[in-house]
Amino acid sequence: MLAVLSPSKNLDFKSPKTSRKRSEPVFVDDTELLVGQLKELKAKDIQNLMNISDDLSEVNRQRYQSWTRDFKQAKQAILAFKGDTYWGLEAWDFSERELTSAQRRLRILSGLYGLLKPLDLIHPYRLEMGLAFENSRAANLYGFWGDKITEKLNEELSTQTRPMLINLASHEYFSSIDKERLNYPVVQCQFLDKFRDDYRFMSYYGKRARGMLARHIVVNKVDTLKGLRAFNYANYEYNADRSTKYRLVFTRDEPPPRP
Repeated sequence: MLAVLSPSKNLDFKSPKTSRKRSEPVFVDDTELLVGQLKELKAKDIQNLMNISDDLSEVNRQRYQSWTRDFKQAKQAILAFKGDTYWGLEAWDFSERELTSAQRRLRILSGLYGLLKPLDLIHPYRLEMGLAFENSRAANLYGFWGDKITEKLNEELSTQTRPMLINLASHEYFSSIDKERLNYPVVQCQFLDKFRDDYRFMSYYGKRARGMLARHIVVNKVDTLKGLRAFNYANYEYNADRSTKYRLVFTRDEPPPRP
């Protein structure tokens, strides 16, 4: 069983690393090729591509210019990302054994790196998978990565006793995987909060819940559907009436107030 997550725009490269465990991205040659083309962009080009401010455009221009295959100043992906999903995951609190469990069970989809293991070292970057960045291979990043991500997931899942892909990523990022070419079942997980007389997906809570389920998988070394259905963090519970075999729905009646 492998669970895939989206990356995060919010990054933390200031906090000290909480572990010496590390690995390197499998597609670093492809990343270097992509960075070479990104280095040709001016700040204004980046602003137009990403629809971001002047300041952020310059920050990201400098990030591309300073990118290197030397990972001395890099940080493990699972500790560098700090968006809503990663606040739910709370990887900074993992023990060494739990980091090893995460390395075996989680993968992060990335516009720049393709597919990351949690302990892969990365440099600060911003490059959403859905951007229409024309490159040497295609008109966008989906075309740039092509079948590489799907083939790598097939390779990794083929070595597992219970091969399943657990989707905890956004539609934008999960679309980088070709489900028709994936050789194993995909388990979709949905998190719904009570709203008036029904339940609905609320982005802030749902993203955090994806991280919470990823944490549940890591801490409890989950490798079965039964183990997934046992998830009950933050008052979410498995809802059998709304679920199917490969679509697991978790509902909650009282969302906590946002901080």
